[in-house]
Amino acid sequence: MTRNEIEEKVREFLIDDLEIDEDKIKGDAMLKDDMGIDSLDFVDIVVIVEKKFGFKIKPEEMVDVKTLNQFCDYIEKKVN
Repeated sequence: MTRNEIEEKVREFLIDDLEIDEDKIKGDAMLKDDMGIDSLDFVDIVVIVEKKFGFKIKPEEMVDVKTLNQFCDYIEKKVN
C-alpha cells in the first residue's frame, strides 16, 4: 500500500467516522491539540484501523505518535 493510499484512507475515516473538520487535517497537525482527538475517539480509531488496514494498534506503540504524519508513518510501517 502506498503512502498516498494510506493518507487517503486515514483522511476519509477522520472526516466520515470521527467528523473532524477537513481544514484541520494536515500532516503536521497534532492529533490531540489541533484535531481534537480524545481517548474515546482513539477507541474508534483502533477499530477502524483494524478493519481498513488489517492490524491491531498496540497502545504502547502509539506513545510517541503526536501528529497526523507520525500516525501515517506508524500505519505505513505496519502494513508494508
